[in-house]
Amino acid sequence: MIQLMKPVTIQQLRAIEVLDSRGNPTVDVTCILADGASGQAIVPSGASTGEYEAHERRDGGARYGGKGVLGAVQAVNEEIATALIGKDATEQAQIDTRLLELDGSERKSRLGANALLGVSLAVAKAAAASYGMPLYRYLGGIQACTLPVPMLNIMNGGKHAADSTDFQEFMVMPIGASSFREGLRWGVEVYHALKKILTQRGLRTTVGDEGGFAPSLPSNEAALDLIVEAIGAAGYEAGTQIAIALDPAASELYQDGAYHLTTEGQVLTGAEMVETWLAWCSRYPIVSIEDGLAENDWEHWQMLVEEIGAKVQVVGDDLLVTNVDRVLRGIREKACNSLLMKVNQIGTLSEALAAAALSQRHGWTVVTSHRSGETEDHTIADLAVAINGGQIKTGAPARSDRTAKYNRLLHIEEELGDAAIYPGNDAFRTQRG
Repeated sequence: MIQLMKPVTIQQLRAIEVLDSRGNPTVDVTCILADGASGQAIVPSGASTGEYEAHERRDGGARYGGKGVLGAVQAVNEEIATALIGKDATEQAQIDTRLLELDGSERKSRLGANALLGVSLAVAKAAAASYGMPLYRYLGGIQACTLPVPMLNIMNGGKHAADSTDFQEFMVMPIGASSFREGLRWGVEVYHALKKILTQRGLRTTVGDEGGFAPSLPSNEAALDLIVEAIGAAGYEAGTQIAIALDPAASELYQDGAYHLTTEGQVLTGAEMVETWLAWCSRYPIVSIEDGLAENDWEHWQMLVEEIGAKVQVVGDDLLVTNVDRVLRGIREKACNSLLMKVNQIGTLSEALAAAALSQRHGWTVVTSHRSGETEDHTIADLAVAINGGQIKTGAPARSDRTAKYNRLLHIEEELGDAAIYPGNDAFRTQRG
């Protein structure tokens, strides 16, 4: 973060209850500083959440089916506001430490991670506004200039789309493009080519939580065949220009020590699940697998890295939950080689940035990520550039909760001009070489 000279004190913190992309309530926080600058943050929410994530605070009861967040809103407007008004907004680490002290629980369940994160992000955005800086520059300094390669989720399954594939996300990555703008266009063209193919075959083109199509398919692998076909139909070469990334969300399939693939009527051991990924990677241009194994199946995470980690990005999401302690264990046990950074998994901006920095210091890649319950807030686009992570996962090129992030990155690329870097294949350069 840039070292600033003037203190900018917090004058007001105000939260209200708004809706996310699934029509569920979430927390919207506005921070107003003494000089009149302000920042707003709306907190996302996940569907397939990791066991070790920080806890959202929900109201329970009949209102909104128990998913209301008036308790979290009240926590911001009363206890948190009382503690932070008058504090220097540029001291992000101190603000976030104070938030953790106020909550006092191990998983941020007392005040709620949704309350804490809304405040943490709103304060950072207000401080950036006070100095007339975009958030990526305020957090990342002058070296923040790397646009991320997008992971465009063009086919949804699992918890994101009923009656589709067992696996949650099938994504395309325009690794051969020369700029973010060009890469995004390539991904959009593949998305529309896929829709045309599905329509021609009488398959449904309804979409899942993240905007990807959700057809009913005879097998999980059929999704890959359709995507490779769509890449070619859009005029691109699979593997060299556009690659495939997966998020199977395997924790959701794990029961009684085995992986249950109901679409295919299979029950697989951990070793067999690893063999499935090895076989898929030998047949398809897959460059990244996120949560290919369950969050507590450390043994087979290690096996997967040992088998394909030299060629494929093995991304920890539920395994790591953007938590420094779990990242350290992942590093020690060589259980993955990439972190999925989700700020709401951990609850404060400082903790998320610490997990990303630790990962990068140990040669891992970092993928900045949205959640399935998103909003028009595009903060993560700035965060991806701020950390020079080189990759972002933020859904299909459809639905404004997803395109808001892509559109923000187009603006950032325009602002950076000739200084903008689009890493393409270099986004995957880690300690694996």
